[in-house]
Amino acid sequence: MTTTFRTALLLLLLCCATQILGISIQTTPDADGGVIATELDKTVSLVCALGASSETEDDNELVWLRNSALVSLVEENKKGRSSVCVSPVIYDDNDATFTCYQRTNDTVRMSVTLNVTYPPQLSGAEDVVVEEEAELVLQCNIQANPPVSSVSWTHNGTAVDLLAGGFSVTNDGFTSQLRSRFGERGLHEGTYSCTAVSPKYGSHSKVFHVSVTDKTIKFPLMPMIAGIVVVCLTALLAIVARWKKIAKCCK
Repeated sequence: MTTTFRTALLLLLLCCATQILGISIQTTPDADGGVIATELDKTVSLVCALGASSETEDDNELVWLRNSALVSLVEENKKGRSSVCVSPVIYDDNDATFTCYQRTNDTVRMSVTLNVTYPPQLSGAEDVVVEEEAELVLQCNIQANPPVSSVSWTHNGTAVDLLAGGFSVTNDGFTSQLRSRFGERGLHEGTYSCTAVSPKYGSHSKVFHVSVTDKTIKFPLMPMIAGIVVVCLTALLAIVARWKKIAKCCK
């Protein structure tokens, strides 16, 4: 009986302590299980408040962290109630965790995490010029949240023939590259398209207009300049030596 009474009393005390010291965070948009779903360029509002007033001003002071970094707050935004605005939301805000706690008791805290969704940044067209026998590299930014479900490359409207064009494709989840070691006019000129499919935002594409030019002979400029300097200095020294001999004969 005594043990049951003590247990009940302990639970009551814990409940009262939670009500007095508890911290809550109100969010716009609403959080679901501590996670706020948002998109690029949107605004997220966070308001942290103590459950009840404390005896001193120091006990009322609130602190914000973004991940492990301290958020700078003005004095009037620290006492009992504190707000943080994330505007506009950027790529780096994805998975960022905002934590609010009481300065005099950092065990009383609450956190929310941003889940920033965005499509792959693919649009428009790009002109690419490559010399014959030079490496051809086309690259698409496919980074997205949620990750893209597929990436495809086409050449003049049909799927790229990797074998015939000597192509290789790489994909690290951030960029997709189409690469050929030797550019050839009849084989590689034309219009290429990179298409990434997002399960949330649908298809996004970028177009490349590839032209192959004649191979140019590249002269080693620096060695040529060094050679010319050596020749000029040698000629100058020869002239000076010859001039001394002529002047000596004329005396």
